[in-house]
Amino acid sequence: MKIDNRIVLTLDAGGTNFRFSAIQQGKAIGKPARLSAAAVSLDEMLDKFIFGFQLLIDQLDENPVAISFAFPGPADYKNGIIDDLENLPLFKGGVALGPFLQNHFKLPVFINNDGDLFTLGEAIGGILPQLNLELKNADNPKRYQNLLGLTFGTGFGAGIVSKGVLFTGDNSAQAEINRMRNHLIHQTSVEDSVSIRAIKRVYSQEAHIPIDQTPDPYEIFAIGTGNAGGNVHAALKAFEQMAIAAANAAADAVTMMDGIVVIGGGLSGAHSLFLPHFVNEMNRGFTTLKGEKLYRLEVKVFNLMDEKEKTAFLRAEMKQIPIPRSDQSIAYDSSKKIGVAISQLNTSAAVALGAYIFALQMLDQK
Repeated sequence: MKIDNRIVLTLDAGGTNFRFSAIQQGKAIGKPARLSAAAVSLDEMLDKFIFGFQLLIDQLDENPVAISFAFPGPADYKNGIIDDLENLPLFKGGVALGPFLQNHFKLPVFINNDGDLFTLGEAIGGILPQLNLELKNADNPKRYQNLLGLTFGTGFGAGIVSKGVLFTGDNSAQAEINRMRNHLIHQTSVEDSVSIRAIKRVYSQEAHIPIDQTPDPYEIFAIGTGNAGGNVHAALKAFEQMAIAAANAAADAVTMMDGIVVIGGGLSGAHSLFLPHFVNEMNRGFTTLKGEKLYRLEVKVFNLMDEKEKTAFLRAEMKQIPIPRSDQSIAYDSSKKIGVAISQLNTSAAVALGAYIFALQMLDQK
């Protein structure tokens, strides 16, 4: 990532907290601010945004060039309009949040989905440059330019970046992976099996306890790893079911975009329990109507958090093949590989970095 001295104000807006930070040269500067997302009126909510960004501005020695942040959808992100939100009901009916902030601070304002900005941050300053450097050090000429980012948390989100550019749809509805069909419960969307509530639901069912007595996912993870008392079978089943549902959606997405997959979000810390299932499911094959075996994907998927699999992923499999009717040959790698990794940046940091990068890219287009 190239050095850029411009400063961008960012915000990671969740249903519980608003995290404000100022970014310069790809790194947070000054003291970040965290405010509760709770508010009894829209005016109180808007005042929180003004207060949070002003806290950042007051610390700076030079003026920021833009405000850029993640906000849950549905939304018209291009025009900065936030629509009806389940976790933030004060926005019911639509609120022109971007134009409001632009009028107040006299700065360009950019808003995107957190899954999109997470992916952009990982593509420019996270997993993609890291992997490409490791490939170079392994004398492997392969380089990756496409990234599918997934977030596992309150909901199931995604983003797609190709050659350093965020894919944006015509209706601000791109990469809405949560709307894919649930492989496990066909009449529902996949988010019903890939979310905090899904982990709790499966644990409750398998442990035969009421949902209101079910521990939170962090404790369920501790039970599954033997670090807390509880129903181990139920804990393992909860993360396995999430992995299978998420992997089927990810495989469909990868079929269309062909790239590395990176996972973030609050549930990503439990990757030791779900990632092997996730990768195995992506590699699972089909059977044709003739009874023949068919690979689910044209590529083989590797677990990049497993040292053996990562070594195999990084290894070049080049061979020389002759050019017909000549005395020449050409290097050829017949292997097709992608990998799945867990965010090493920290999800919130990746979102902030993505917001910063997106703002600079948009400003440079003007």
